[in-house]
Amino acid sequence: MVLTIELDQEEDGRWIAEVVEIPGALAYGATSDQAKAKAQAVALRAIADQLEHGETTSELSNISFAAA
Repeated sequence: MVLTIELDQEEDGRWIAEVVEIPGALAYGATSDQAKAKAQAVALRAIADQLEHGETTSELSNISFAAA
């Protein structure tokens, strides 16, 4: 499973990263790397929650992130 991260810089200089395939998996950071790391953590937490509740049937043996 490859998850796509989209990055944008806000007018105030902050970066926002969003994992496109996971609704609500977005995060701000002072740098693009910080925003990406936080968004990845949010996405992995969401996937873990789905697994705990039996809400996912996707192949999750290999998860990676790619920039959009």
